[in-house]
Formats: sequence, structure tokens, C-alpha cells
Amino acid sequence: MTGRIVHFEVPYDDGERARTFYREAFGWKLLEMPEMNYTMVSTGPVNEQSMPAEPGFINGGMYRRSGELTRPILTVDVPDIDAAWKTIESLGGERVGEKLPVGDMGFAAYFKDPEGNVLGLWQTA
Repeated sequence: MTGRIVHFEVPYDDGERARTFYREAFGWKLLEMPEMNYTMVSTGPVNEQSMPAEPGFINGGMYRRSGELTRPILTVDVPDIDAAWKTIESLGGERVGEKLPVGDMGFAAYFKDPEGNVLGLWQTA
């Protein structure tokens, strides 16, 4: 199923401060990925593939605040990012950045809606 929210991202200015806050405030499990300048976030129990092991929650990530990516972001699952960008642009939205591979899992990208909100797109490989 596509069109569903599958991921979130929280930007930070001070990574250690942000990680400490969310770990202690909500018990989130955090996995730093320094080679990507990213922190994976598990908000509940996960399976061997680090996917939610129970229905009702999503996992996410944290990254250094920069450029257009300055506020928390929800990520929407789509079958094809390029096709989604065409639809988004036809409806008054715009691309933000480029489509990026995420290991062998899929691709991520961002867009701005007509209200100025930045959201993410996810395409599974």
C-alpha cells in the first residue's frame, strides 16, 4: 500500500543533546550511523530487519539541521519517486534536493507542498 506515512525525521543542531533528550524522554533506541551523518530511531520493538515488530508505530531518524530540512519531516511511501515528483509539481509542489539511494533498501527524496511544508518520499527497492 502506498501513500501511508512510513518514517519520520527530526533535525538537530546538537546531535548528542537531541539523542539524549529523545532516549531519556521516550525510551527511543538510537543507532548512530556516522558514515551517513544520521541516527536511526526505533520507537518500539523491531524485527531482524529493524522494521516495527508490532502494528501501530513507525521508526525514523535524526540528522543535522541544514538548508530546507529544518523542521520535523513525515515520509510518505510511493511506488516511484520520479512519478510522484511529477504529480507533486503538477499540483503546485516542488522538489527539494535529489533522489538518494539508501543502501540496497530503496530511495529517499524530499518535496515542498504548496503550503511550504517539506515532506519526504520513500521508494522501496
